[in-house]
Amino acid sequence: QGAAGAQISVMQSSGSTIAASHAGGDSVHMLLSGPAGGLAAAHFMGAQVGCSKLLTFDMGGTSTDVALIDGAVRLTSEGKIGRYPVAVPMVDMHTIGAGGGSIARVDAGGMLQVGPESAGAAPGPACYGKGGRVSTVTDANLLLGRLLPDAFLGGGMSLDRAAAERAMLSVAEALSCTLEEAAEGVIRVANEHMSHALRVISVQRGIDPRGFSLVSFGGAGGLHVCALAESLGMEQAMIPLHGGVLSALGMLVAPRGRELSRSNITLLDALEEQEIESLFLQLAQQGSDALVEEGVERKAIELLRSVDLRYRGQSFTLNLLWSGCEGAAEAFHQAHQARYGHNFDFPVELVNVRVKVRERSQLPFSLNMDLSPQQLEPNYVEMAGMGKIPVYPRAALQVGQQLDGPALITEQVSTSLVALGWCCCVDPTGVLLLNKQ
Repeated sequence: QGAAGAQISVMQSSGSTIAASHAGGDSVHMLLSGPAGGLAAAHFMGAQVGCSKLLTFDMGGTSTDVALIDGAVRLTSEGKIGRYPVAVPMVDMHTIGAGGGSIARVDAGGMLQVGPESAGAAPGPACYGKGGRVSTVTDANLLLGRLLPDAFLGGGMSLDRAAAERAMLSVAEALSCTLEEAAEGVIRVANEHMSHALRVISVQRGIDPRGFSLVSFGGAGGLHVCALAESLGMEQAMIPLHGGVLSALGMLVAPRGRELSRSNITLLDALEEQEIESLFLQLAQQGSDALVEEGVERKAIELLRSVDLRYRGQSFTLNLLWSGCEGAAEAFHQAHQARYGHNFDFPVELVNVRVKVRERSQLPFSLNMDLSPQQLEPNYVEMAGMGKIPVYPRAALQVGQQLDGPALITEQVSTSLVALGWCCCVDPTGVLLLNKQ
């Protein structure tokens, strides 16, 4: 109502958008569309800084979503909502119950556990001062000096350190250690959960994470990015501007698009190439017409053709780009070897034909920051095990500025930690580029 004439779009689970007027008739494609916005933004930011190989982790209050981007956001048609399979294209993410609100406790065997239970938004972590009595990852970060009590949410909310100490006391007593040691243990366990999740979508799929950059977002991500990168042997990381609301930014930069498919279960050896080309043409026409109806110029539409293949008798498929019948079977054998560590001398079967149509990317706004130099005098705070370290407001950082860790960088929606042994440079887009020294 306040933006007369504006065209309203809705995010889809595939990482593209659809006109609001058409979304109701295609609502299944809206499932998990919020996290898809974060991946759309991460891919966009990576392209802006010249990095196409990304591991992403979106750490919020109750969970962390991780994904891998290798030139494009990966999709899956084998997603689940709870225990229910949802066979529509959606971003390929792995989710775990580890976030800023994850509860720390000591189990009956004396082992420290973090999550998957969460304090939620109400009452939230003990340090929120809303009646929470259990210790969380956020409380641990506060006790270690990684969160500033008076700078949370840009100073809009004050954190209660005394409440965090009272909540952590039960953990420390159960472990027979100090509050600081208990807090460090909570952070290490939470980091290990997230590190394992990142290995699931990289190492366990035959992909070496050391060739990727780690992108953190979500309100809590910036405090953990260096530790996670080190655990995976990665030497580069990125922290986008406004990481706490990056999924919302992704919805602004995501292109209009459609994902269309048609089942056609046929052995590759028996496949007529003219038949599959006809299917591709029909799907491309259907998708292009839908985008044109939404106001996209036909010449601005991009097409991506792929197929779902499997060995005859398998219940699962692998999606591969389509370049013709010749060589398709060999490409599948290689993909199966890379994904699962083996392949078979079995006939290969086509299951689905897929076409992705989308509007060619157009930058809707400028990301470049002010280039004027500025002298920056940091404040200093005490961090556990580090002594006094500098604190920089992110809004005051200028393009090209370099900071050596350890250092804290604060902003309205998140706090970032440049760890010891890491350096940080401010890109013209506002992205913090981190490198292991």
